[in-house]
Amino acid sequence: MTDQPAALITGSATGVGAATALQLARRGWNVAINYSRSEAQAQETAQACREAGADALVLQGDVARDADCRRLVAATVARWGRLDALVNNAGTTVFGEAARWDALDAEVFQHILGVNTVGTFQMVRAAVPHLKAARGSIVNVSSVAGALGIGSSVPYVASKGAVNSMTLHLARALAPEIRVNAVCPGLITSRWFARGIGEEAYEKTRQAYEAQVPLGRSSTPEDVAESIVWLVTGARTVTGELILLDSGVHLGRDTPRR
Repeated sequence: MTDQPAALITGSATGVGAATALQLARRGWNVAINYSRSEAQAQETAQACREAGADALVLQGDVARDADCRRLVAATVARWGRLDALVNNAGTTVFGEAARWDALDAEVFQHILGVNTVGTFQMVRAAVPHLKAARGSIVNVSSVAGALGIGSSVPYVASKGAVNSMTLHLARALAPEIRVNAVCPGLITSRWFARGIGEEAYEKTRQAYEAQVPLGRSSTPEDVAESIVWLVTGARTVTGELILLDSGVHLGRDTPRR
């Protein structure tokens, strides 16, 4: 077993997951980088973490598959002899025409729930014995969609609402050995959303969002990662929290801007 703590971050080739891995690496954590399709980007993220002084492990796997979840955890523990934090960041949705009610079918709905909700549970289940031994923590990357009922599609909103409820349940069930929290970002300036709706539509959405929200800005992947890292490395008395990282969108549209 190494003296350095170890974190497994799902969906960490790019975006919030990659930013979280790099920030943890800079704080002396070893990191397991998981991807489903973006191998080249995952390798780049791992190299950046190594340059920051960490050991980094790149693992392919689909969190919707229980066998993959168990394999990801087993490989992490085999590498470092421990698992101190699990960040459930992998997620999916549908945008645009595919998100219309009349275009949604059970297969689409079940796929989104399978990754966002079932995948989160399966990763937790696989990791719990090792996290208990480390008295570690879990951070679920949810969304303001799950708290406010807004978002890219009905199944996405439902999946993130389920993640929020599951976070509260797991915080009770796994205490006192494991802390369980969730972050719920609003609009994030990452390629995931821009690629989903197209660059032009994304830019219009971003501008409208920033004109509306009290803080007048979107979140960057690094903004979200900072909160995740705080929950992992500090926050010793924080569990069962759903932290809204939405620049105040939950306050409503009538909030005055100066």
